[in-house]
Amino acid sequence: MSYMASGVFIDWEEMTGQSKFVIDLISFPIFSAIAGLLTNWTGVLMLFAPTRFHGFYMPGVKTIFPFLPRKLQILPTFAPGGILGFQGFVPARAEKMASFVVDKAIAKIGNVNDFVRELEPEGIAAQVAVVLKSQLRPLVDELMEKENPRLWNDLPQSMKEVVYSRAEAQLPEISQRAFAEMGDNIEDLIDVKLLAVGHLRRHPEQLKDIFYGIGAPELRFMVKSGLLGGPMGLLLALYLQIHDKIPVISLIPHWLIILVVAALIGIIVNVIAIKVVFTPGEPMPRYKYLWKQAKLAKRQDAAAGDFGHLLAYKVLSMPNIARELLAGPRGDKTVGMLTEILAKEINGLLGPMSTMVRFAVGGKEMDHISHSAGGLALDLAPSIVEDESFSRDQSSKIDKFASDKLRKMPASEFMDMLYSAIEQDAWLLYAHGGLLGILVGCVHLLTFGA
Repeated sequence: MSYMASGVFIDWEEMTGQSKFVIDLISFPIFSAIAGLLTNWTGVLMLFAPTRFHGFYMPGVKTIFPFLPRKLQILPTFAPGGILGFQGFVPARAEKMASFVVDKAIAKIGNVNDFVRELEPEGIAAQVAVVLKSQLRPLVDELMEKENPRLWNDLPQSMKEVVYSRAEAQLPEISQRAFAEMGDNIEDLIDVKLLAVGHLRRHPEQLKDIFYGIGAPELRFMVKSGLLGGPMGLLLALYLQIHDKIPVISLIPHWLIILVVAALIGIIVNVIAIKVVFTPGEPMPRYKYLWKQAKLAKRQDAAAGDFGHLLAYKVLSMPNIARELLAGPRGDKTVGMLTEILAKEINGLLGPMSTMVRFAVGGKEMDHISHSAGGLALDLAPSIVEDESFSRDQSSKIDKFASDKLRKMPASEFMDMLYSAIEQDAWLLYAHGGLLGILVGCVHLLTFGA
C-alpha cells in the first residue's frame, strides 16, 4: 500500500519534487514540536489564568450537567445556571490550594507562637504606645464623654490634666502588659491556617503569585520542554516507512497511527516536564534519573527566599494578622480580652479618683466606661497597622524567619509543597495535552495527507 504526501489543497510531492519520506521527515518533527510547545504553554496558562471565572450561558448545559461524571462536574468550566466558561485550576481550587500552602509549608515553618515571637511583641507594643500617644487626649475625652459627658464636662481641668498625665506616663507599660497577656493566649486568639486560607480564598490572584513566584523559571522550562515533541515526530516519520511491512499492525491506517501518536506526544511532553521539574527531591544516580535531581530542588535556596517573601508581605502581614485578631472567627475573644485588660488599666489610671467617680456615676456606669475602652482600642487598630514603615519592618522579620526555615527544609518536602498542588489536576493537563495533540495531528493530515 502506498501513500502520497498530498493534503486537501496541495500536492507536496509535485510542488517540492521531494519524496513523501523526505516531506514526512521535515513536517512531522515541526508539527510535533509545535504540538509540544502549544500543549505545555497552554497547560501552564490553564494552571493560573484567568484568576476569576469567565463564561457565558450555553443552552443545554444545565440539563446535562447532573448526568456528567463527578470528575467532569468539578472542572472549573461550569457555573450554576448553565454557564460554560473557565477559571485557572489553581485559583479555582483556591481554598484547597491554600490548605496545601499551609499544611505543606506554613505549618512546617512554625506555629502561631513562633510567628508572633518573630514579630517581637515588645516592638509592636512600643509602636502602639507611639501611635496612641498622639491620640491620647482625644481618646480619653471620647472615652469619658461617650458614657458620662456630664461628669467629664464638670470635672475641673486640673483633674483632667492629672488623668492625661497618668495615662501618658503609664502608656508604654500599659501597652507592654496588654501585649504580654495577649501573647500568652495567642493560640486561642488566632489560627494561622484560617488566616491564610481565608485571605487566599478572597485573593486568588495572590495564590497565583505564590506558585508562580516560587517556580517561574521551572514553569518557563516546562513550556520549552514541549520542543521534545520534535524528536518524537522524527521517530514517527521513520516508523511510518516500515509500518506497512509489519504483519497485522499494517492493517491499521496511517491516519489513525498519526492521531494516536500525536495524542501520545501531547501527553508525554507534559509528563516529562512535570517529572523533570519536581522529581526527585534528593540527588539520585543518573541511571535512575537522567537529570539527577528536580530542577526546583536545585534552586531551593532562591525559591525559598521568594516564597518566604511572598508569605511575609502578602499573607502573614501585619494588617492581615491584626484583621484576623480583631475581626476573624475568634475576634470576640480578642475583644473580650482587650476589654478586660483595659478595664483594669482605666481603673489604675483613675487611681484615687476611681472611688469618687464610681460614687458619682454609680458602679454600673463606671463599668460602662471600662467596657468602652475595648471598642475604642479596636477603632485605633487601623492607625497602628497602616503605618507602612512599621508594617514593612515587621514583614521583613517574618520574611527572614520563613525563608531560613524553608531553606533548611528537606528538598523532598520542599518539592512536595508545590507538586501537591499541581498533582491534583495533573490528569487534566495530560488530557488537555492528548486532545491538543490530536488537533495538531488533524491539521497535519489536512495539510500533508496520510
